Amino acid sequence: QVQLVESGGGLVQPGGSLRLSCVASGSIFRTSTMGWYRQAPGKERDLVATITSDGTTRYAESVKGRFTISRDNVQNTMFLQMNSLKPEDTAVYTCKAEHRPIHYLFAADYWGKGTLVTVSS
Repeated sequence: QVQLVESGGGLVQPGGSLRLSCVASGSIFRTSTMGWYRQAPGKERDLVATITSDGTTRYAESVKGRFTISRDNVQNTMFLQMNSLKPEDTAVYTCKAEHRPIHYLFAADYWGKGTLVTVSS
């Protein structure tokens, strides 16, 4: 089965930077759309950014210009470079793999357990 493991979270001051990583096991990474999501305490889970298998990216308006999503299909790893961090970026960040094979009955979404990012002085 596919497993996703995030890392890179921590405590950072406003205006600082962090780089999150998500390592995927299994054989589906290279052909899957990947994404980063986040959930703050008491709030709904929101999409942060997505990247397709060939590198097309999409960002939430709240992070556009500050965050950069990327992927390494050789190492089966997805990244989220976060710059100019704000207190409102504080959340648990979780990676997601969207597996959409030609046999649609086997489609599946895979989630990591998340990594906590805290932006505070």
